Amino acid sequence: MKKIGIIPLRKDSKGIPGKNKKKMVGRPLFSWVLTEAIFSDLDAVYVFTNDTEIISYIEREYYWSDKVYALLRNEENANDTASTESTMMEFSEKINHDYGVLCLLQATSPLTLSADINAVLDKITTTQYDSALTVVNTHRFTWNKDGTPQNYDVFNRPRRQNFEGLLIENGAVYATKKELFLHSRNRVSGSIGLVEMPEETLMEIDSLSDWNIVENLLIERQKKSKTQQRIDYLVLDVDGVFTDGGVYYNEEGEMAKKFDMRDGMGLEILRENNVEVITLTSENSKLVVQRMQKLQIKEAFFGVKDKYSFLKQFLATKNSSFGAVAYVGDDVNDLTNMCSCSLSFAPANATTTVKMNADFVLGTASGAGAIREVCEMILKYNKRYD
Repeated sequence: MKKIGIIPLRKDSKGIPGKNKKKMVGRPLFSWVLTEAIFSDLDAVYVFTNDTEIISYIEREYYWSDKVYALLRNEENANDTASTESTMMEFSEKINHDYGVLCLLQATSPLTLSADINAVLDKITTTQYDSALTVVNTHRFTWNKDGTPQNYDVFNRPRRQNFEGLLIENGAVYATKKELFLHSRNRVSGSIGLVEMPEETLMEIDSLSDWNIVENLLIERQKKSKTQQRIDYLVLDVDGVFTDGGVYYNEEGEMAKKFDMRDGMGLEILRENNVEVITLTSENSKLVVQRMQKLQIKEAFFGVKDKYSFLKQFLATKNSSFGAVAYVGDDVNDLTNMCSCSLSFAPANATTTVKMNADFVLGTASGAGAIREVCEMILKYNKRYD
């Protein structure tokens, strides 16, 4: 049974302008659920949007996955009055209804995990349910406008541990069999299964204060998922890590960057001790390419904007995990990786946000021996495992 995911995105947003592209923990908001969809049991996932900038970003950024597609939606189905169901129907028609299960994913639910997506799919593929959705079990007491309680007896207030609570849609994941969707034209119908997600996933992103709360929840979730083991990989940003973040220009363009020779010796010693060195930069610089070749760094990746997704798939190809990685970054586009990898380091001159969330703030600045300091710390750390 072919399982297809759809992430509908509109170009405009009234509450938070440009919300879908706005960076949350250094990544575009939509990339959080997209990454989880890639690593879920879905056979393909489509970003369905009227924003050509997002389409270009996806085609450029997720080339490494054969599951990701970007598809242009009609403007009439991308306005304030268009329903999600009409968008889903337009999408279904555009792909000639080529699926067995259609899964709706919401970019405004960045706390969604691949396990949540799989649990919803399993309700349909391994049980008798026709459709399924995610809910949250809240233990809050609810009331009607006329002053009457909805879900408890005010004269017999239950203790939380004895209260079954109330199941509420959190709007994260919906899935339905094709024949049911084409008949009902609704995201769920027939016999409906429920999948519970944590209570914090009920949070909606309608304002900047909501945004800040969810962003902090994501940072803490990534940090809590950290595991410790031997460090097998050192992943490095380039500008602001190898260099001081500056660049010299002339009329022909980029002319020079400053690198610290001591960093090169540290990396050589690290490789001799079976730690693979990887560079991951969002820039495309001929000077950096030359320097990486000089340092004999074979795994050097350029022009990577979504560093978290890329590193996750790289580690999957190595049959490894974030627990085997030490990461050095200096700016917000490194933040998710720094919150996810076993050890994270920030140079002394990194941005304040990065230093606040790094495991270690180095005593040296980038371009002045910061990488050499990291190498020595990793060698010392790995002794407990060697």
